[in-house]
Amino acid sequence: MPRVRRNANAQRGHVRQRGGSWQVVMYAGIDPVTGERLYLRESTRDERQVAEIRARLAATVDKQRHASTSVELSYLLDEWIEVHELDDSTRDTYRRYIERTIKPALGREPISKIGPRVLEKFYARLRKCRRQCDGRPFIEHRTAEPHECREIVHRRKPGRPRRDWLTTHDCTEHKCEVVECPKHICRPLEASSVRQIHAILSGALDAAVRWEWIEMNPAAVAKRPRQKPPHPKPPTPTEAAAIANAAWDEDDDWGVLVWLLMMIGPRRGEILALRVRDILFDTGVVNLEKSYLARSGTKRIKDTKTHQARQPALDDETLGLLLAYIERIHAKREALGLKRDDGMFLFSYQPDHSQPCHPDGVTHRYGRMCRRIGIDTHMHQLRHYSATELIRAGVDVRTVAGRLGHGGGGTTTLRVYAAWVAESDKRAAQVLGSKMPKRSKA
Repeated sequence: MPRVRRNANAQRGHVRQRGGSWQVVMYAGIDPVTGERLYLRESTRDERQVAEIRARLAATVDKQRHASTSVELSYLLDEWIEVHELDDSTRDTYRRYIERTIKPALGREPISKIGPRVLEKFYARLRKCRRQCDGRPFIEHRTAEPHECREIVHRRKPGRPRRDWLTTHDCTEHKCEVVECPKHICRPLEASSVRQIHAILSGALDAAVRWEWIEMNPAAVAKRPRQKPPHPKPPTPTEAAAIANAAWDEDDDWGVLVWLLMMIGPRRGEILALRVRDILFDTGVVNLEKSYLARSGTKRIKDTKTHQARQPALDDETLGLLLAYIERIHAKREALGLKRDDGMFLFSYQPDHSQPCHPDGVTHRYGRMCRRIGIDTHMHQLRHYSATELIRAGVDVRTVAGRLGHGGGGTTTLRVYAAWVAESDKRAAQVLGSKMPKRSKA
């Protein structure tokens, strides 16, 4: 049994001697979350350093520079996600990252032991393999609980016989099938996803600092994965014309939706949240102030991504198309015996336009149409098309940012569309040069 040496001159802490080393143990209070006692410990092989260590630990306790809780990261993440102010769609995304990626790797770690090095190693593993396989060629799947299903698939490594731990029931009776696990292929997690994971950890650990569970936020020191420059790939003017023609060929209502996407570059949820009253014909603008969210069984109208309303202007042709389209909507409602209602949704699969189109349905339809005409693109690229064509036409960046609803007064627009801004700047230089008198070459 280790011998305890007590210092009569000191009232706090004690020293344990084990062989040729001394360990100083200092009581640091009660964990505010778990209710357990906390201790600070430090060892040395030089007995002359014991008094110095003891004084330092006492000062640490006095100044509360130690971690005030040993709560696990999983508990912190659960507490933080409940109180953090987030949109429902963002909250769902964060929960998926937390449950699928963060908790399996770091969930059992006390937050007091998570430092910048731990986080950077975690990010490095994710950039190598999103499953964090550590080089294993196969990922095993096991049946952990018995169940009533009569066709159960057990997976095993190639060449391995059936083993007892695979199941707790009689495979013959339940007609089970044993198949080989496919060979694991490492797929790195995208840098943008790793950066989002870093943002989640940083936010949660920042809350732990505010709640006085830890002294500092290690994520604030850890190096974030480098952000790759964005490379939008908008359709060319020729491709955009082909897309518009294909949309009109399908039906007039679908043609109006695709046309409006090209003209004002809204986000998908923003155009689906439009109501008839949002088309302001007297001023020639469209009022974009809401967005439609349909995810995980939840459907609701919410604020735009940047929580700002905007009113991009419409050209005369677009206003004419929308006027004819709205008259068709009113005619359909009158055929159903319904009155005119400017509060109905502009784009809907319902005859009375009482509900907006489902966002995923619109995306899938657009993708099928583009594949049919042989163009490799997706619906969000129409937003890029609107932006790049405006910049090429010489429209200033702040105006483009205002039409797209970018925050930061054009900072996001400059970052995303830097190549097109540079191209426009070169044309501007040519314009200035063409105005100057030519000098003859000597």
